[in-house]
Amino acid sequence: MTPPEEVTHLLMEWKGGNKQAMDLLVPIVYDELHRLAQTYLRDERAAATLQPTALVNEAYLRLVAQKMPDWESRSHFFGVAAHLMRQVLVDHARRHRSAKRGSGLPKASLDDVLGFGVEKSNDIVALDDALNALAEVDERKAKIVDLRFFGGFSVEEIAQALDISTATVGREQRMAEAWLYRELNRAT
Repeated sequence: MTPPEEVTHLLMEWKGGNKQAMDLLVPIVYDELHRLAQTYLRDERAAATLQPTALVNEAYLRLVAQKMPDWESRSHFFGVAAHLMRQVLVDHARRHRSAKRGSGLPKASLDDVLGFGVEKSNDIVALDDALNALAEVDERKAKIVDLRFFGGFSVEEIAQALDISTATVGREQRMAEAWLYRELNRAT
């Protein structure tokens, strides 16, 4: 089996209740999860407050805490993992912001917040709020942004995971980015 096939097979085994499959899966997916975490924390100052390993470990704990995982594929697993890492970052940013007694969220452009450094905690919280609002309006567009920027998926991987064309991914990503840009720059 190729590594992606092996991951999918082990996920199906885990879904079926085989706890040993999870033990076999962790070493295979850990490097990819760590790479995602490093991408999120690429700013050195951000890494001083939250290390990639801590981000991966927290996301892993949240993954295994799910009572009955419903994995459909490798892409689905990494999408869920990326979403959980986003939630860890948002939780960390909220704690950081609260510790600094920050009360308001400054407006920022989407380009400014896509670095996802933890020192931009207000921006991360604002982006998370905007993505949640987008999900209420159009869940697929929010999923595309989540997979692309938090999951590190390519356009082709997103198209495959969501069973849509690459042209649709590109079009919906652009529309989602415009919507998020508007939301992030809205006057209070």
